[in-house]
Amino acid sequence: MPNETSHDPGTPARVVFVTGPSGAGRSTAIHALEDLGFEAIDNMPLGLLPRLLEGPPPDRPMALGIDARNRDFSAAGLVAAHDRLATSPCYTPDLLYLDCAADVLQRRYSETRRRHPLAPEADPAQGIAQELSLLGPVRAHASVLIDTSALTPHDLKAEMTRLFAPTGAGRLAVTVTSFSYRRGLPTGADLVFDCRFLRNPHWDSALRQEDGRAPTVQAYIAADPRFTAFRDQVITMADLLLPAFEAEGKSHLTIAFGCTGGQHRSVAMTEILSAHLAEMGWPVSKRHREVEQRRAAGTSAEPVGPEANRT
Repeated sequence: MPNETSHDPGTPARVVFVTGPSGAGRSTAIHALEDLGFEAIDNMPLGLLPRLLEGPPPDRPMALGIDARNRDFSAAGLVAAHDRLATSPCYTPDLLYLDCAADVLQRRYSETRRRHPLAPEADPAQGIAQELSLLGPVRAHASVLIDTSALTPHDLKAEMTRLFAPTGAGRLAVTVTSFSYRRGLPTGADLVFDCRFLRNPHWDSALRQEDGRAPTVQAYIAADPRFTAFRDQVITMADLLLPAFEAEGKSHLTIAFGCTGGQHRSVAMTEILSAHLAEMGWPVSKRHREVEQRRAAGTSAEPVGPEANRT
């Protein structure tokens, strides 16, 4: 059953605009918010927003699904609606954008054999490109951004619960993720650390197929004379910054560690920092983007060429 989430008349009402490209998980996110006690309205026309929100604030938080396929949709209109609501003392709005890589969206359409709503008679890739271009200004303006490229519906529901559950209000939630620089920085990362200067287990044939969660891999990386200072200073920085971000009212922080292949050094640092933050009592989740994608694809780690320590 949904949580019984009532609104305190003395505090602003929370409104979450939920949008993103078709196939990125908007319906799943809306249902997750509904289960958390939000009043959910999907496919909300922008033209009806003033009538919906005029008068007294609602007695519970609201989730409004905004679909780019609606006839009155415009990116500028959605951004303006969010900004207008932000000036009201009665509301606390969030603009949640569910992002997803174009190739993943195309694969999802291929698997379900659905036609893209913006290009029903053409290749879905055409509609996907058109929609991503249309939503570009919204993505840039989002206050909360979730990349669903490597997430299952279950993973997305868990992420929504972590970010929007009323019991987590007022406590900074932290995501620590590993990634490969060759595949680009994670969307929405707040703090990024480059681990490519550390010794690389890829060049040890016994460790190449392992990842940074393995004790043998972590021991190999820890043998680098620069590792201990790097680890300690990252932890010290996190201990300094997290309480400061929380005091400023930030609800979510993403810390990312990158290396060449996203398999060894960045994974090890993600494991180490996540364990420390959990021990310190922070609500923390961890992700290993490249490891998860390779596991989903059923492939092993890609070989990497000679490294250059550049961003």
